[in-house]
Amino acid sequence: MTDHYFTASPQSEHQSFRFETHYRGHTLLFETDSGVFSRSGLDRGTEVLLDALPESVEGRVLDMGCGYGALGISMQKAYPTCALTMVDINERAVALAAENAKRNGLTAETLQSDGFAALAGRTYDLIAINPPIRAGKKVVYRMFRDAARALNENGVVYIVIRKQQGAPSARAYLQTLFGGVEIVRRSAGYHVLRCVSPLGQTDGPENRDAKEVTDDDESL
Repeated sequence: MTDHYFTASPQSEHQSFRFETHYRGHTLLFETDSGVFSRSGLDRGTEVLLDALPESVEGRVLDMGCGYGALGISMQKAYPTCALTMVDINERAVALAAENAKRNGLTAETLQSDGFAALAGRTYDLIAINPPIRAGKKVVYRMFRDAARALNENGVVYIVIRKQQGAPSARAYLQTLFGGVEIVRRSAGYHVLRCVSPLGQTDGPENRDAKEVTDDDESL
């Protein structure tokens, strides 16, 4: 069976790869492998999301669905006083994220978790999500609901989604979870959504707006 980047324990043969990237004056080195998302380099969605982030952030920062750590590690370089947690369901990705943090001179918490399952009771000041679209709408929308629950009172969630993969419908759904949802960047077909002020009504039907969607759908 072919591994997906959201496979918990990839069985594909290791094929390591290294690349260098730059973010806000910092040079970053990443090692990737088969069985993880965007192994050949920084994906366009992550680039657009990074470009949309604020100049300064403090407090607890979460990279949800971190892959090999490109988003979270870039953020911690830009926000050196933040406390970074990186989470992914893929154990190979989590191991790479931990090593990539060390490789770039950083200290970060890395956890294997199915969404927010391992983060019960924790809250964050900034949550960044490049959602696993291929995992399906049910998985992605559950991630959105849990992000609303895990956000501090004055916190913010940033989400990047391609327009053709459901950015408009995702925005409409997020407006049921947050008091403020705005598009802060559009680039190369991607929308970056900034979500604030959770409504506190995130316990609705888990399958709402997700009926008749299979795990193989690549749009929301």
